[in-house]
Amino acid sequence: MKTVPAKTLLSRNQHKGWFGCDYNMNLYRGCTHGCLYCDSRSDCYHIDCFDEVVAKENALSLLQKELARKVKTGVIASGAMSDPYNPFEADTLLTRHSLELVSAYGFGIALATKSDLICRDIDILKEISAQSPVLCKLTITTVRDDKSSVIEPFAPSSSRRLAALHRLSSAGLFTGVLLMPVLPWLTDDEGEILALVDAVAEAGARFIYPSFGVTMRAGQRQYFLCGLDKAYPEQKWGEKYGKKYGTKYYCASPKAKILWEALTLRCQRHGLLYQMPEIIAAYREGYENQQLSFF
Repeated sequence: MKTVPAKTLLSRNQHKGWFGCDYNMNLYRGCTHGCLYCDSRSDCYHIDCFDEVVAKENALSLLQKELARKVKTGVIASGAMSDPYNPFEADTLLTRHSLELVSAYGFGIALATKSDLICRDIDILKEISAQSPVLCKLTITTVRDDKSSVIEPFAPSSSRRLAALHRLSSAGLFTGVLLMPVLPWLTDDEGEILALVDAVAEAGARFIYPSFGVTMRAGQRQYFLCGLDKAYPEQKWGEKYGKKYGTKYYCASPKAKILWEALTLRCQRHGLLYQMPEIIAAYREGYENQQLSFF
């Protein structure tokens, strides 16, 4: 793993409707999970060698200074452009030490990850939740380990993530699943999606937030389709996606409407949240008197 100096660490969230977060924080750049569909691989982000993890070497000192300068606290999101729990985090502890600072300065945290390493930090997350909102989001795109091993080859299996979901929920942390992307003709099976909803509910999670499609841009599109062709050569994915979507950015599953209706009914049966405003209101409930700006 390489390191690079950084000038800033916290940035204002320009899309506060996305889980109601006030700031974004990326301690790392790049990722080793190898997910075929990852949008962060797109040319527009100008990340060379995306499959290599680069740590921001002065991240913790920067974070301390920037948190100290904030007049109001808020919820900090981490995991948008890189996973805060990449394998190197087990040794670097950048995410863990950043959470200690978040707790010390009274901020909230919203983590998005595909790694069960997040469970290591349950103690600090509970400490933060005693005073500020905590939101744990685990991305799970399929209930089937055989499929997740293909489309997310170096990430922990779906079953490991579900086990982590249970541990986080059992610790009293507000936890749920990002069901995204849902890949047309591969993971958009209604039975599999409902099985995932059932598993999420059984794990004690509070929500599942879906997107029934996948984004494709220059750079990432070729990587995605080549990866699928290699894994399932008989399917001719490039031809199939090209004919259906051309160069569209968002490629919705042909089953999106049916899947949405099925998911919402199953979520209602289990008492799972699935709409953004309700998720935001629920995880921030009880912290209204904190100096937290609401979306």
